[in-house]
Amino acid sequence: MASVNESRQYRESQTDAADQNFDYMFKLLIIGNSSVGKTSFLFRYTDDSFTSAFVSTVGIDFKVKTVFRDDKRVKLQIWDTAGQERYRTITTAYYRGAMGFLLMYDITSQESFSAVRDWATQIKTYSWDNAQVILVGNKCDLEDERLIPTEESQRLANEMGFQFFEASAKDNINVTQTFERLVDIICDKMNENLEGVESLSSGNRATDMKDSPLQSQSSCSC
Repeated sequence: MASVNESRQYRESQTDAADQNFDYMFKLLIIGNSSVGKTSFLFRYTDDSFTSAFVSTVGIDFKVKTVFRDDKRVKLQIWDTAGQERYRTITTAYYRGAMGFLLMYDITSQESFSAVRDWATQIKTYSWDNAQVILVGNKCDLEDERLIPTEESQRLANEMGFQFFEASAKDNINVTQTFERLVDIICDKMNENLEGVESLSSGNRATDMKDSPLQSQSSCSC
């Protein structure tokens, strides 16, 4: 039987998912090899819970969380993707329209780190050009089992133009911070795009910005 706390968290999650009162909605994806901790990372962020008993995600699943940026309600639709090759065709179909990605590997798994470039290529191939990416080295609580040095991960992130965090879903290290940073850089990119549109339109008074299709990307004022 579910505990009272679990039942409350479930009701809150359902209410959040059905809530249509928001200013912006961001679609985010967590991708990476199987068993790097994507599902645990998502549940730690949305429900502040952790269990090591998760089975591998089949296909794709999502959860919803609402955050606030400068008095604006931002609804996050966070998709948890399967890492197995046999689900790749299914999961890449969800890349379209995603505004941000957490590309995750396990700091105790060389195989998952070696796959980062392949995952980055998939993002470039299947997502839109302005999608923002953060590289996440999960399971930093397992320092004694570490195989991937922090410096090596940082170099790779710099090379690919990604921001980088090491985190632990189990110990709740840098989980919220990682999501918050991803939201912030999405907001920053939206604001840059809008500033560019306004600059291009400033010399053309005949253009009504309300009719510009890019104007629909409302500034997040983050």
